[in-house]
Amino acid sequence: MPTLRTDALDYHDQGRPGKIEVVPTKPCLTARDLSLAYTPGVAVPCLAIEKDPQLAYRYTNRGNLVGVVTNGTAVLGLGDIGALAGKPVMEGKAVLFKRFAHVDVFDIELNTHDPAEIIRTCQLLEPTFGGINLEDIKAPECFMVEEELKKTMSIPVFHDDQHGTAIISGAALLNALIITKKRIEDVKVVVNGAGASALACAKFYVLLGVTLTNITLVDTKGVVYSGRQGMNAYKAFFARETSLRTLEDALVDADVFLGCSVANVLSPEMLKLMAPNPIIFALANPDPEVTYDVATAARPDAIVATGRSDYPNQVNNVLGFPFIFRGALDVRSSCINEEMKLAAAHALAQLAREPVPDEVMMAYGGAHFEFGPGYIIPKPFDHRLLRQVSTAVARAACETGVAREPILDWEAYGSRLDGMTSKSEIVLQRIRSMARKNCPRIIFADGENAKVVDACRIVLQEGTGRPILLGRLEAVAQLASRMGLPEGEFEIVDPSRSKDIQLLANELTLVGARDGFTAPKANRLVKSSIYFGMMMMRLHMADAMIAGAEESYGDTLRALLPLTNTLTPNQRATGFHMIVIEGQVFVIGDTTLNIDPNAEQLVEIALQGAQFAFELGLIPKVALLSFSNFGESRHPKARKVRVAAEMLRNSHPDLICDGEMHGDVAILPEFAKKNFPHSRIQGDANVLICPDLDSANIAYKLLASIGHRSEFIGPVLRGLEYPINMVSFNSTSRDIANLAAFSAYQCTAKK
Repeated sequence: MPTLRTDALDYHDQGRPGKIEVVPTKPCLTARDLSLAYTPGVAVPCLAIEKDPQLAYRYTNRGNLVGVVTNGTAVLGLGDIGALAGKPVMEGKAVLFKRFAHVDVFDIELNTHDPAEIIRTCQLLEPTFGGINLEDIKAPECFMVEEELKKTMSIPVFHDDQHGTAIISGAALLNALIITKKRIEDVKVVVNGAGASALACAKFYVLLGVTLTNITLVDTKGVVYSGRQGMNAYKAFFARETSLRTLEDALVDADVFLGCSVANVLSPEMLKLMAPNPIIFALANPDPEVTYDVATAARPDAIVATGRSDYPNQVNNVLGFPFIFRGALDVRSSCINEEMKLAAAHALAQLAREPVPDEVMMAYGGAHFEFGPGYIIPKPFDHRLLRQVSTAVARAACETGVAREPILDWEAYGSRLDGMTSKSEIVLQRIRSMARKNCPRIIFADGENAKVVDACRIVLQEGTGRPILLGRLEAVAQLASRMGLPEGEFEIVDPSRSKDIQLLANELTLVGARDGFTAPKANRLVKSSIYFGMMMMRLHMADAMIAGAEESYGDTLRALLPLTNTLTPNQRATGFHMIVIEGQVFVIGDTTLNIDPNAEQLVEIALQGAQFAFELGLIPKVALLSFSNFGESRHPKARKVRVAAEMLRNSHPDLICDGEMHGDVAILPEFAKKNFPHSRIQGDANVLICPDLDSANIAYKLLASIGHRSEFIGPVLRGLEYPINMVSFNSTSRDIANLAAFSAYQCTAKK
């Protein structure tokens, strides 16, 4: 039976093992390419770098490459599990660097407990990297390693377990103090835990303005006080003369609690000892020192943050390290100094105080975010982070003299960062978050299909819908149990034994009266899942429907279309695929329904595609595709597209559209600008309208088969009264789950 454990193992095992790969950035397809990439051509940049080492940033990937280095002695909450066992975490870190800031990573796992060996290895690797991210190395060795590397290396070295948590929680602290109207130099702070992150947070709070003598450090032996035996130098820095000995003692009249320790060390009674309007940062993961619900119940006047994503104010290191390294790398900084860390914290705090754009709130299911007790730090999927935090870090590096390549045009730099923001990530988050918000009832007509049931498991895990599986009760129940669907979170309906069968048969008789559906015929057909599910939709017993896993697309389509209406009487049903490739989102149509549309029908398809893109949060840019560019062919097929483009421009002058054009003119900006400057589409199309079903269907299936790192949602039916979609015969469980999420999103868009 699938579980989180088996899912996680399958995720790492499926396809190519692991989560990362190396992809060449230059072509290497011909003998000439090979001679340039390697011998003899490669000798030329080698000799250039020998004369001027800074040219390595121009001729190699060093300037965008970070080494994530660990010895596996403090991996997440797992402890000292060893370097090899820590490798999945380091690969995950690489994914986050790439996903959020387009920084490349090599993960380096060192099989040693000796800090000197870690130090020496990093020093020897300096020519390889533009920066070093130390990760999951236990205290106090991590302090020794970072301090020595910062002294001896001329590239940024950053221990994220220390400074990442410090910077993010520091930003949260700044905003919490604004809300509670407390002065940073006056607040009393209790820090529970004395590991890498706790000590780094305490030191960073001092940099932010907290008075050192107002910080009380508590470890497993109690309060750290002057004269206590057995303290290392890092704890001793926070030792002070005090009669306090326990965490409970320290919390009396404290303004701030920071926990980087273990679960459930704070009781409601202890929280009640704190000063009015306390600030509680319970950051132990996965279980905090006190849960959000317990803390807010005990102290309704508190501002509470945890490390968990299921509560407000998540202190998540992904808000920091990708953007900090992005800014440092972009100016070739020799280090990440304190000013750069402070700049990152202040940028994060400032961003949380700004109005949140609609697309960010849509990415979280339409939730409303506004600066206040429940929103003191930005959300990880806020696309503004890249520009604001990276720019702040880069600017601080320039102002403090550690930037070897200072930025001269900050507007241009900001625009370049904006260009790195992936529209596809925003769109996909928006789809899944909106689906989660409403969690509609989704019929899966093929409930006895293993791929469909596995897709339902994914839907339930992601919270994008409430599955209704149609099929024989015993067969579906057995399959659902084997696939690990949680009991009580889905419904099984057996059409042949349903209490509603006569009601649905009567509806089918009415709907099909003009198509030869007599009452006996309807009574017979309604026992089929396709007809049963469609009548459930018509009677509002469900919100969306997925079908087609057991039949050909055409057969399913022919059964369903006569049973539903288009949104308006004269509207045409159309089929589209949403394709995500290399961070870009394309809507392609019509991929499934209209075989050879005329010019008027192409216009209708184009408008539905534009509406589809608009609902995804994109500004529609419609390219009508052909084998001809702007009148170069007189063939009737080219003329049809040309006429359609002219009709579309005349009827919708505000819509960005053009044609007829080749595919490369539609999606390659440099090519379009050079050769067709008159076109309203300058290689930036996101809606691609094909001239007929042949070209559209072939195009998307080829892309689906050979597209690398691409994701598809579809086929999506447009123009119908109900959110009904049909999977392709060879769809995977993930494909079906994606289509289900989009169907749920369609329900929300319809409302």
